[in-house]
Amino acid sequence: MTEFLYAIDDFMWGSWMTALILIVGIVLSIRFGFRYQRKIIFNFKNTFGKIRSGNEGEGTISGFRAACTALANTVGTGNISGVATAIVSGGPGALVWMWISAFFGMSTKACEIIIGQRYREHYKESMNEYVCDRSFVLKNAFGWKKGAVVLAVFCFLFGPWTCSVQTEAVSSSMSEAFGIPSFVSVAIIGITCLVTIWGGLKRISSVMSKAVPVMAVLYILMGLGVLILNFSQIPAVIALVFKSAFSPTAAVGGFAGATVRDALQYGVARGIYSNDAGTGYGMIAHASAKTDHPVRQSLWGWGEVCLDTFIICAVTAFTIIITGSYYTSDATSGALTTIAFTKAYGNIGGKLTAIAIAVFAWTTIIGMYYTCEKSVNYAFGDTKTNKKMMPVYMIYYMIPCVILYKLEADVLWAFTDILSAVYVLITIFIIVARHKEIFRLFDDFWKRYIPAKEKGENPEFVTFDCRE
Repeated sequence: MTEFLYAIDDFMWGSWMTALILIVGIVLSIRFGFRYQRKIIFNFKNTFGKIRSGNEGEGTISGFRAACTALANTVGTGNISGVATAIVSGGPGALVWMWISAFFGMSTKACEIIIGQRYREHYKESMNEYVCDRSFVLKNAFGWKKGAVVLAVFCFLFGPWTCSVQTEAVSSSMSEAFGIPSFVSVAIIGITCLVTIWGGLKRISSVMSKAVPVMAVLYILMGLGVLILNFSQIPAVIALVFKSAFSPTAAVGGFAGATVRDALQYGVARGIYSNDAGTGYGMIAHASAKTDHPVRQSLWGWGEVCLDTFIICAVTAFTIIITGSYYTSDATSGALTTIAFTKAYGNIGGKLTAIAIAVFAWTTIIGMYYTCEKSVNYAFGDTKTNKKMMPVYMIYYMIPCVILYKLEADVLWAFTDILSAVYVLITIFIIVARHKEIFRLFDDFWKRYIPAKEKGENPEFVTFDCRE
């Protein structure tokens, strides 16, 4: 079974998939004039700069809370455990390919958010919430109702299984740092996650808007400390990272070496799992946001990808490489990152990392629940049955998290990679098929809406509710 999963994983994330992802990101970036990459000041002012000023337009929660719900998916163990497995399998050069895919992935992520806002529905009867996911788009944009139902069932049945990588990372890191039995760590994660998701979107977004930023800042500070303590090694590490991205990495110690293909494959795969650019999760989390124009909400995609991959993933990778943990230890996943910070700071470093992994995993499991819930919402519609199914699905969702964590980390990541690849293919198809509508809204925002705002005019909000 393990070999079978590895074979599928290798095929799904082969050269054709990485090429497809990069090409789509490059083409979109060119079409957008690299606005998501170069309009940094504008992007910042219209996202983080408006956290306290409220939001105009229709929606369920603020743009910031929607972004934090999305960040709960992205800023998680993918930044810690995923980066560790990428370096172990693809070598230090995997980090460069993470950065490259993230740079162009900003445009892909923006498209997801625009689509989520464009094809969302307002569920008034069962939950009073704006909702969207891939199934809603298949129905509202293409009229494929039967295919949308099949996809929804697939997502809410198998989506929870990907969270096993979260609980595996927690159990391995907590065992490494504190000697806590795995079942204890998993039980605590399971109970606290269930209590949080029981409160619905508003509780989830409220908790995420507090927990995600605080934990992200603390983890970044830990990583910066490692760089400061080992400042003289930074030039050599940067040289190694870029050299390994474009030439084979020799075997060192317990590290078996890696080819350029390995670096590319694992860098792109883990990068996408970490920042979600191209997976379709962006359209789900941002569909509920209050905004005056879909493209304004899409600016949050820049912040998510930048914080996730260019900063947090880099912190993990540099720590693992500077300490040499990837070739002096046989560990992988969260345990490897814990060992790296232990080498940097002593026992306190390992303990703080284990806590960070636990919090990141906790927020990711909660954020992922919200995305899976939308598939349930689609399958049962805006009915009383939908409302009744929520508690049942919450219980089902937590079962794989607290049972499958005992599997080997590589097996769990292989399964997660396969599901991610399926989501990526569906999302890229949607983006390509609806590119004219995406570009129409993009051009409307930059050529009509923003110029009108700058002139002091009050153009009407551009909002959508496909059901109406």
